[in-house]
Amino acid sequence: MATSVLFAGAAWADGHATLPLKELPGIADRDYWVPGEVNAEGKLEALQEVVGAAAVQYSGSQDGPIQIALIYPSADTSDFWARNYLALTKRLDELGIQFETTEFASRQIEHSLQSTYANQVEQDADLYDYVIFGPSELAIQADNIDKLSANDGFATYVWAFHTPLKDLTNQPDAWFDFSSAAGALTMCDYMLGRLGNDVVMSMNRGIPGITDNQRSGDFKACVEEKGNWTTEYEHYGEYQREGGFEGTTLIMQAYPDSKVIHNANTAMAMGSVEAQVALGKEKDIFSTGWGGTGLELDAIRRGELDATPMRMGDDVGAATAEAIRADLEGRADELPLVFLGRITVAHDQMSADELDALEVEAFRFSGVGALKR
Repeated sequence: MATSVLFAGAAWADGHATLPLKELPGIADRDYWVPGEVNAEGKLEALQEVVGAAAVQYSGSQDGPIQIALIYPSADTSDFWARNYLALTKRLDELGIQFETTEFASRQIEHSLQSTYANQVEQDADLYDYVIFGPSELAIQADNIDKLSANDGFATYVWAFHTPLKDLTNQPDAWFDFSSAAGALTMCDYMLGRLGNDVVMSMNRGIPGITDNQRSGDFKACVEEKGNWTTEYEHYGEYQREGGFEGTTLIMQAYPDSKVIHNANTAMAMGSVEAQVALGKEKDIFSTGWGGTGLELDAIRRGELDATPMRMGDDVGAATAEAIRADLEGRADELPLVFLGRITVAHDQMSADELDALEVEAFRFSGVGALKR
């Protein structure tokens, strides 16, 4: 069975961590903690380094394969879950850890089905050493996260969220995700270094909420504060290609002083460059995307998109495998409570070979190109 896990150097009472370790601005207004409030200094960076390096073989021995239950909405069209699974299992193979998996698949909207699966796994706790839970929605599944995390028979890991809820009685052993806020700051630093100060910008934002607040709001605040940028117009395109096309058309017609167009996801970025190409303006405007998907990289190669924050997509699954290795080796106290996958910037000043290498690194386990499912 999994060993007892201590995270982030926190004090523990009755098996639960005393959190937060430190307080960051806005903490009183949130019902969750951000990674910087629950991760001890240096532990996230250390795990990111391990995940990006070659596998180091598991140092222990096994009487038989560890048992892993995965409860996640992998029946949806998104390949996020399938890629995580491939990265997890292939990294475990590289580590020399024997394992067997049991998958409990649902769609994103099937909240009650996930609850049924969580109950089933909790009732069969003696069958599993690790439970990986990808919530259909964080707040709706909070009770199930709490219930699974309370079980000492297995370690519980949460995928696709990085905001530990304050009111959980039992925190899971780790959270694994990518941070839009971290990506926004990475992109801010790149853009200021590339374009300098006093730039006029417009934005194709997504849907009001935490994701767009981070991807767009945090980026906007950073460039305005650090670079004295001016935001001329903000269009909410609802993360749709049509929204990016319509917003960019309006920006080019009504706000010609805007030299940068920020797009908060791939779909809007594709609509944005389509509008620019239609008017022959793709060379006049600096356009950004989000996520570093294959569509965005192809647009960069064609000279239509200029830069995008690119997730190293397989980091989440690989980090989960490394957390399992650390747990089996009795080193779980070295791990952060919240793991964030690496985000770098792909841009038009990279050579074709550099872009290809970045894509290979991002999908080094799950493979470049569309998955066969």
